[in-house]
Amino acid sequence: MDIRTDCLHFNGYKPCGPHKARGVHCGGCTDYRPATGNVLIIKLQAAGEVMRNTPLLRAIQRRHPGARIFWLTNYPELIPRREVFKVLRFDLAGTLTVLDTKFDLLLSLDKDVEACALANRVDAKVKKGFTQRDGVILPFDGESERKWRTGVFDDLMKANRKHYVEELFEVCGYDFQGEEYLLPDFEVPQVPLAPGKPVVMLNTGAGSQWKPRLYSQAGWTAVARALKDSGREVVLVGGPEEHARNEDIRRAADVHYFGVQPFAGFIGLLSLADVVVTSVTFAFHAAVGLRKRIVLLNNTFNRHEFFMYGRGTVLEPEVPCLMCYKQDFDAGCVQRDCMDLISPERILRAVGEV
Repeated sequence: MDIRTDCLHFNGYKPCGPHKARGVHCGGCTDYRPATGNVLIIKLQAAGEVMRNTPLLRAIQRRHPGARIFWLTNYPELIPRREVFKVLRFDLAGTLTVLDTKFDLLLSLDKDVEACALANRVDAKVKKGFTQRDGVILPFDGESERKWRTGVFDDLMKANRKHYVEELFEVCGYDFQGEEYLLPDFEVPQVPLAPGKPVVMLNTGAGSQWKPRLYSQAGWTAVARALKDSGREVVLVGGPEEHARNEDIRRAADVHYFGVQPFAGFIGLLSLADVVVTSVTFAFHAAVGLRKRIVLLNNTFNRHEFFMYGRGTVLEPEVPCLMCYKQDFDAGCVQRDCMDLISPERILRAVGEV
């Protein structure tokens, strides 16, 4: 009996989907789809950035129909499994698999030395994105050079008017056509929300790496109270770093907080929102993927970088040093805690507008 090892459904170590569903063998299977090549995406981090790269899957499928797509990452739980042939964790096992496979196309999308060093050693006919030489990150080709330059010069980054997904497609040699994010499977939790009321979720954290992005606990408390008083259901969300803060805000504003969730549960909880208020962090990208209305609080980055497919708005403090790209405040800052210049009343109005 012939086994069609080139079929997209075949993996060689367990029954494929069509066989499990109908008991068919290769010779009489109507679901046979021959693979046309192998494509590797190296996008390791961070969690939100991994999610922001998922529109590429649609472009790859359009340009390379029938290709087996491999994705190497630190966040395999965030990769949509139906579109990807093999999701590999960036560890010894995943690296060995990548180095033992021949690829038609490599998309190296992290500007990190370890990712770029691996990209140099991957056997691929075409390599796009970023490489490294002697510990220095470099573009593989001209299509990657613009994105590379905006990363090394602040003035070029501040002048940029292309959003990230458009730039990403440019790096890979594709034209952005409005492709949306693709999400992994997620679980919608059973939580006690009042039926009929609009639900606003407040993501109160922004990670510890970029401290100027943080909106104060007092500010979030005032926003939560105002939203609740306006007749909305208010839910606080965040990760482990925000747990104590969210418990304090919950008590002070008498709103909902359902604790720290794993990625699948966090995305599922956000799926219940009508509007998400957040700074630039994983919750923002999850909300974009869920096609939610978004109020984005920003001060550190170029607002044009963030694309919400027409479903959101950006609020920024009125300071002359926007787009500072600083990870902490210093003596050169015009206004410390500048995010707090965005008043709770302004956020309340923006929630109503979106």
